[in-house]
Amino acid sequence: MNEISLHIIDIIQNSLSAGASLIRVVIEENIVQNLLSVAIIDNGKGMTKEQIDRLDDPFFTSRTTRRVGMGIPLFRQSAEQSGGELVVTSEPGYGTTVKASFLNDHIDRPPMGDIANTMVLMISSNPDKDFVFEYIYNGISYIFDTVEIKAVLEELSLNDPAVIRMLTEMISENIKDLKTQSD
Repeated sequence: MNEISLHIIDIIQNSLSAGASLIRVVIEENIVQNLLSVAIIDNGKGMTKEQIDRLDDPFFTSRTTRRVGMGIPLFRQSAEQSGGELVVTSEPGYGTTVKASFLNDHIDRPPMGDIANTMVLMISSNPDKDFVFEYIYNGISYIFDTVEIKAVLEELSLNDPAVIRMLTEMISENIKDLKTQSD
């Protein structure tokens, strides 16, 4: 995968397959520390230590729709070739955290991609799930929470085309403002 946002989609799909009703995505860019980290945290069914140990085996997957699981191995490869790492922690019955870190200026770090569109795609495709998206840039944070958005929208659905456009623009503008504010 050539963009971090595509890895995020893949991990969110894993979270949804694991029965998660709440998915939190935290992206932190720290220019001073030259670090970019991406964490996807869910409240799905979780995994045992044995399952975590097998995540890099492409022929190990709990999905029944396909026999190959390349998401974690590819995400790990992207992180490691960019001077970082990928760590998975999980507890059965409580959920899973996948956290990748990258040297931000590393020549092999994949580009972020369109993170606003990525998040809204996942949110609008799964309007019955709750998502929290947090973007931290040099210590300043922007948080987008679908529980709050659903309360404001009242009858409007998260997958209404006008809502999708509005949310994508809102997330994109807030990230842009965050970076401008921090510089």
